[in-house]
Amino acid sequence: MATEEQAIFAGGCFWCMVKPFEEQPGIVSVVSGYTGGHVANPTYEQVTTGTTGHTEAVEITYDPSIISYDELVEIYWQQTDPTDAFGQFADRGDSYRPVIFYKTEQQKEHAEASKKRLQESGRFTQPIVTTIEEAKPFYPAEDYHQEYYRKNKLHYERYREGSGRASFLRKNWR
Repeated sequence: MATEEQAIFAGGCFWCMVKPFEEQPGIVSVVSGYTGGHVANPTYEQVTTGTTGHTEAVEITYDPSIISYDELVEIYWQQTDPTDAFGQFADRGDSYRPVIFYKTEQQKEHAEASKKRLQESGRFTQPIVTTIEEAKPFYPAEDYHQEYYRKNKLHYERYREGSGRASFLRKNWR
C-alpha cells in the first residue's frame, strides 16, 4: 500500500500552478492556498494587503510510487521564472514570490540539489533566486480559487497569456 506525501510550491498566482501538476499521474490533489505568514486562516483579501506575510502556494498530495518529489520539483521549475525574486510575471510582491517549501530534510536536500543543477545548466544567465524554505502551516484558499482553470477557463487562459507567464514558459522551457 502506497503512502501519500505532500509538497508545497509557490510560483506566483496559484491559479496558474494547479493545472501543470493536476495533469500528472500520481497526483491525488492540488490545493491552492496560503503559507508562510503569521495570521491563522487568512483570507484572500488579507493576503493581498501584504501585511500577513503569506505567499500564494499550492499544496500537492501525491503518490511517491508513481511520481517522485524530484519530478515534482522539475515540473515546478518549468512553471516559473526562477530568476525573479520579487514576484512572478505580472504578479508582484512577497505574496507572489517563488519558493519551494520543504516538509522534510530529504525534500530540502533534493530541492537544493535541483536548484544547483539548474543554476549550473546555463539555461538562465541571471542567478536562480527561488528560495527553499521550511514549510509553515498551509491554509486552503477560498473555494472560488480552487481549480480556477476549470471553473473559469476563458479568464484563466487570458490571465495566463496576459500576465506574460505563457510566453515566458514557451520561450524558456519548451
